[in-house]
Amino acid sequence: MAGSAQAVAEFQGLYGPFTVAEKVLQKIWLRRDFALPRARLTDGRAVEVLAPGEWNLLGGPDFRRARLRFDGREVGGDIEVHFHVSDWRAHGHAVDAAYSGVVLHVVLFPPEPGELPAIHQESGAIPTLVLLPLLHRDLEEYAADDALEAITARDEWRRFAELGGKPVDELRALLRARARQRWLQKVRFARLRIEKLGWTEAAHQTALEILGYRRNRAAMLAVATRQPFAVWSDGVDCDQIWREAAPLWHRHGVRPANHPRLRLRQYAEWVRARPDWPQRLVDLAGDFPGGEAPRDFAATDRKSLDLRGWRRRISDEVAGDKLGGSRFDTLVCDGWLPLAAARTGCDPSDLWFHWILGDIPGGVRRALGRLGVCSGPTAPQCHGYGQGLLGWMMDHQASATS
Repeated sequence: MAGSAQAVAEFQGLYGPFTVAEKVLQKIWLRRDFALPRARLTDGRAVEVLAPGEWNLLGGPDFRRARLRFDGREVGGDIEVHFHVSDWRAHGHAVDAAYSGVVLHVVLFPPEPGELPAIHQESGAIPTLVLLPLLHRDLEEYAADDALEAITARDEWRRFAELGGKPVDELRALLRARARQRWLQKVRFARLRIEKLGWTEAAHQTALEILGYRRNRAAMLAVATRQPFAVWSDGVDCDQIWREAAPLWHRHGVRPANHPRLRLRQYAEWVRARPDWPQRLVDLAGDFPGGEAPRDFAATDRKSLDLRGWRRRISDEVAGDKLGGSRFDTLVCDGWLPLAAARTGCDPSDLWFHWILGDIPGGVRRALGRLGVCSGPTAPQCHGYGQGLLGWMMDHQASATS
């Protein structure tokens, strides 16, 4: 039921346990943020999601009026989302008339051997789709994204009251430690993607995902899955790709400069200019400055690291000067540097820490100045402190909801 979005499960992550709410699974379904072409029911039938349904935030099934195809046969009805198949019975849905229209039970984990599917007393057995093998990313990453969405949607400054009374040196040390955790987490996620997809496709999917921003990340991942890197290297029709993925795009609230159609064309131009860009990134990684311990004065360190020179060099050698602005900086820090570290074993975390702040919530950017962490010419805002503050916020979000 819609109220079950408050249900949570605990998992073991890189830095200990983390919690995932059922609403995270619901968002994955709503955004179709999983490998759609590989989706099959537990009985082996192929599943196509024509429309995920309307998210129901009241009582009853999680999604209303979804449209699906099972082995080519179109089916319409409701969707219920759970962690386990057994949750259907535990929540009493089997005898609740409100759930008689459920046509698909979406669960995170595969059923136990011999476990029966969800059954309703009026409509009978309900097909089951297991999400875990289809996820594009580590479950911990989905949970982190959800926490980030929650904390950036609220009033800003009241969340920083605890930090506001700390000395600046202590604050910086705290945020450096949190930033280090965020860096290791990103490298771990990148390594898992490389192990799953191989280097070239991992780089390709990461690039398109980041170009999609938050609203169209899942859609861009779906495009990357359907159109692998070799297709882009041979040349693509971006308008055709746009039309084929039409049901997946989210255009409401997207700025014209971030329109996914524009980003598809931008990526096509990038690949034309640097058709071997994933290998160029590997080759460049051997020259990255190393070191894990960021120092205290970002302006001085940026000069010693030659950050401006590295920004020009990466833009030219990897992207063919086809990208720019804050999205380029986000690609470097959220995509290329963690990927390179996972692929080659290099440690450019010092470069990552001092890099220019990319696309980050405005409240975080303002808080860094108000807290005195990044202020003035000797301590400009940098990616590491921004990530450190995000990490601290996520920790507090998790403890507040656990």
